[in-house]
Amino acid sequence: MARKLAFSLRLRLLTSYLALLMITLSVIAMALLLLIGGRRAPHAPTYERLAALTQGLNYLDFIAHLPFGRDRLQAQVYELLDVFAQTRAVRTLHIGVTREGPIMLYDSAGKYTPGARIQLRGEVYHNEQLAKVLGRGSEQLFGSFVDPDGGEWLYAGVMFGQQRGFGGRIAGNDLWLLAEPQPTVSLHETLAVFGNALAPPLLQAGIAGILFALLLAALISRTIAQPLQRVAKAATGVARGDDSVNVPVSGPPELRSLAESFNHMTAEVRAANAAQRDFLSNVSHDLKTPLTSIQGYAQAIVDGAADDPQAAAQIIYEEASRLNRMVVELTHLEQLQAGKLSMQGERIDMARLCEGVVNSLQVVAAQGHIQLTTDLSPVPDILGDGDRLAQVLTNLVSNALKFTPAGGVVRVAVARSGGGAKVTVRDSGVGIARGDLPRIFERFYQADKARGPQRGNGLGLAIAQEIVEAHEGRLSAESGGEGCGAEFVVWLPEVDAV
Repeated sequence: MARKLAFSLRLRLLTSYLALLMITLSVIAMALLLLIGGRRAPHAPTYERLAALTQGLNYLDFIAHLPFGRDRLQAQVYELLDVFAQTRAVRTLHIGVTREGPIMLYDSAGKYTPGARIQLRGEVYHNEQLAKVLGRGSEQLFGSFVDPDGGEWLYAGVMFGQQRGFGGRIAGNDLWLLAEPQPTVSLHETLAVFGNALAPPLLQAGIAGILFALLLAALISRTIAQPLQRVAKAATGVARGDDSVNVPVSGPPELRSLAESFNHMTAEVRAANAAQRDFLSNVSHDLKTPLTSIQGYAQAIVDGAADDPQAAAQIIYEEASRLNRMVVELTHLEQLQAGKLSMQGERIDMARLCEGVVNSLQVVAAQGHIQLTTDLSPVPDILGDGDRLAQVLTNLVSNALKFTPAGGVVRVAVARSGGGAKVTVRDSGVGIARGDLPRIFERFYQADKARGPQRGNGLGLAIAQEIVEAHEGRLSAESGGEGCGAEFVVWLPEVDAV
């Protein structure tokens, strides 16, 4: 299943990469054709063609016999220019330059009326052949202009007069121009001119690019699919009950994060399974012992084999009470974990609460010949349920007294710490083994499994931790190992910090 999933993912990634590549190449090709097809052609070929036509027109001979007075220009001259424009497929213009600027005198296209102003844009260009034909006192001109209707034209021509350039020209100068529309390169022309030359190398480059992209896409898809395949295979193993699997942390950051999360999940699953196994083992043992006693003494009473039926009944009552307490505590623990157990909220002085708990347990300490002392400093009030917190402190101090031998010391200290109140219960008892320390707050977990019938049920610390965390506090334990005593610390936030 994992291989099939990984293969499907790899195929989809590869297909996606190829589709993206083909779409990208298609868009680039279309954009290239459109940009080339719609762009303006270079001006130089048009200028060369117009310059050649200008040489054929031979302005010097054409106007040699014309009088310079503009009012005496003969109509047949413009008729000849019309014929030249029609036969050469060009536009002819005669422009006079005045102090106010160029004025149209004649336009073979008829778009400018005589006397209309025209705006000419000059361009730096020079034709050697035209320069040889023109004589002194004349100047070749190249540039562009825009018709009143918006059409763009390129022109080439000759200016006769003594002063160069358009600015500040004296009256009487003449401009004889030939013009063609601004050419553009059509898509058909582009394909016709460049198709045979560029198509083969472009096709070869495209095939090479596709092959390289195919190889690169296969490598990338494999890099992504392999870690996912490992995770899928490991997940299948976990689903089958093998929670010992881990996956290598490799690949891109996202896949590394996925692998780390999966390994963390499997570690949590292992811990949960171990806790569940211990829970079942402990709870079955804790249920088996009292049930065996109840069954045995009850059978003895029924059979009349009990020497003291009243004593046997008392034992049955005590074991049943123990089972009842266990059920009640389990119920409380489940309600605490589910957040269904209601708690009162009131201002509590932890120093006074600890003092009351210690005083109530002094008798127990005296019976065990244990010194129970306090070190109570003023601390800020905390907001919480006094009965539940007293239950926590009673459990901690009772455990300390239970695991401290005669002649030992149990010390309860209250101090201000980190924006809250810290309660420390320190004993000089048997201590906690380092292997047991991380698990002492688990349900039914008991570090000392050889205490016999007098041992507890392993729920007190789990309930205490849930109560403290419900108050947004922390409960922790430390021990130097067996025979080094233990220390439990409760921290609760002050009222203003809640």
